[in-house]
Amino acid sequence: MSLLRFSTAGSVDDGKSTLIGRLLYDSKGIYDDQLASVKKASANGSGGHIDLALLTDGLRAEREQGITIDVAYRYFSTPKRKFIIADTPGHEQYTRNMATGASTADLAIILIDARNGVLPQSRRHAFIANLLGIKHFVVAINKMDMVEFNEAIYDRIRVEFTSFMNRIGAPAPLFIPISARDGDNVVDKSLKTPWYQGPALLPYLEEVPADSGREDLPARFPVQYVLRPNLDFRGYAGQIASGVFRAGDLVLALPARRHTRIERIVTYDGDLATASALQSVTICLADEIDISRGDMIVPALAVPFVARRFNSSIVWMNSRPLEPGRSYLIKHTSHQVRGIIRSIHHRVDVNTLEHVSAQRLELNEIGEISVETHRPLFFDPYTENRVTGAFIVIDPLSNETLGAGMIIDVEGKEETRGQVTAAERTTRFGHKPAIIAVDDPEAALLLERELFDLGAATAVTATASEGTLQLARAAGLILIVTGEVPAMALDARRLATHEAVSLLERRGILVGHEDQLLAGEGI
Repeated sequence: MSLLRFSTAGSVDDGKSTLIGRLLYDSKGIYDDQLASVKKASANGSGGHIDLALLTDGLRAEREQGITIDVAYRYFSTPKRKFIIADTPGHEQYTRNMATGASTADLAIILIDARNGVLPQSRRHAFIANLLGIKHFVVAINKMDMVEFNEAIYDRIRVEFTSFMNRIGAPAPLFIPISARDGDNVVDKSLKTPWYQGPALLPYLEEVPADSGREDLPARFPVQYVLRPNLDFRGYAGQIASGVFRAGDLVLALPARRHTRIERIVTYDGDLATASALQSVTICLADEIDISRGDMIVPALAVPFVARRFNSSIVWMNSRPLEPGRSYLIKHTSHQVRGIIRSIHHRVDVNTLEHVSAQRLELNEIGEISVETHRPLFFDPYTENRVTGAFIVIDPLSNETLGAGMIIDVEGKEETRGQVTAAERTTRFGHKPAIIAVDDPEAALLLERELFDLGAATAVTATASEGTLQLARAAGLILIVTGEVPAMALDARRLATHEAVSLLERRGILVGHEDQLLAGEGI
């Protein structure tokens, strides 16, 4: 049975907690004693209705004020699917809690009060949810019972909010007119909205794809702990952030930049041949390499960015403003390093989407910044990988979480958008160019297959002129030649294919030492 994680968002009093309470109540996702407690608490002032918001507003302060303060996580299931809900607060001062709840969600439900229309906080939450990479949106236009299920009001909100979502580049949302209190269009279609032709909320949630997609991404394994129980065992424990690892895979250890192979994938229940995203495992390598907490194991030919400077979007979550030049702690996967905010490129006005010049970012403001860390981070852009592309900013004195960042790209990337450089080709292909001479055509084809299976850009040719060799080198290829080759080429004659690969590794062709990579030399 599949799992869908979703969060609620929107302005205060739009009915987020009531909607979640309705889903829990109608799906029989609450215990009898919880329901009895809520009925008792609802006895006064509810007009005979059960106050379903109390099922999620668990803090005393929340019940006293009638608002959500913290993120409330709830679990329920139907015969078709399991769900984890993050009920997030609507007040502007708790926007940071909303960002926390949305950070792991596959879908966001934006609540809009039909009486009030689209409010600034509705836009802010939608903007943050889109920034956090959520791929599915539902806009639940709530309290339709209080506007007599007026289709014109529904259409006006739909047109206005669709325009906003288009401007921020968000996926097209599904609009549903609902009454969370009475259950209209929540679990079943309502007879009060004959003009609405779409699905009710719960059936849609049961069918929408859960776009985790982590297994399809390049494999990333941030090391959390080194296990060394005795002299005969050394393993690296952690949770696979994305992708798939297999015993025997050729991998690269960062930042050591040493190649090796996975010898074993160990779990409590025994060794695995394959392990994928979100599994917690211990990886044993064929070679002894200096690896510690915060390092990363990745496929040899699918390497993330390794950099100290990068551009990022950030949601600032602390009353003390973000100030360029201050020293912070940057927590990225299992890696924690010192760093500074070098500059603020701009602040985003969520209402107008205008980029505004800013010297600092205040609580709940969103901006784009440049970050520099004392040691390199191993990351992918957030749009490609929500795990390795995310980080948090921590106060080094109080240990408070100050901000949540989403990496955009390596700083200075725009300066290299002219001619493609040798270093860029090396980063893309995972190896330097090389010319290899092999006497036996059959051995050449075997070598090509071995290199190709490692992910290399390689080709075989019978004859090669000086111009062809220069072109192959400029294109970043590993070119295997079976005929005569000028003396400048690497001589791999009389070598078995695996020995040829080892020779390439020793010569630095398939080894990612930074000085060799950046030099862009061939052999």
